[in-house]
Amino acid sequence: MAGPGSASSAWAPLRTGAFRTLWLASLASNVGTWMQTVGAQWLVVHDAHAAILVSLVQTAYTLPAVLFALVGGVLADIFDRVRLLVAVLAGTTAAGAALTVLTAANRMPPALLLMFTFVLGTGAILVAPAYQSLVPDMVPREQLPASARSASTWPAPSARRSPGCWSPRSGWPPCSR
Repeated sequence: MAGPGSASSAWAPLRTGAFRTLWLASLASNVGTWMQTVGAQWLVVHDAHAAILVSLVQTAYTLPAVLFALVGGVLADIFDRVRLLVAVLAGTTAAGAALTVLTAANRMPPALLLMFTFVLGTGAILVAPAYQSLVPDMVPREQLPASARSASTWPAPSARRSPGCWSPRSGWPPCSR
């Protein structure tokens, strides 16, 4: 078994500054996404049609994976991946800021909440292929397997289970829940 200092260690790619920065940013983004999903469901839980609205929040976030996963791959192949990441993430940041301001102002009806959730899900799925394809350019060749495992801790929305399933050592294993 590889030790913490060896090239094949799961932690070795995190010694590369660019990979570590992108990995930490995506980890923070994941936590923000989970918070947004829980917050969105919390906003609608007291509504008269709460059962369907709570389900629609999750649908609004994961439906873009079905609709736009191939589009994200095509965009990552056509455009500069770093610029694509910056552009899409700037758009999702603006959407998140608008969502925050409207929610704080108590101006967030369920339909608008679902629209913002769909926009955030679309942004997440559009940047996933660009993110994954940048990883091999950031780390030495001998660290590619470990970096692929580390990069896979940023799951596709369709593979999401629960934040409690995450393990920095083993990536994103399916949960038995």
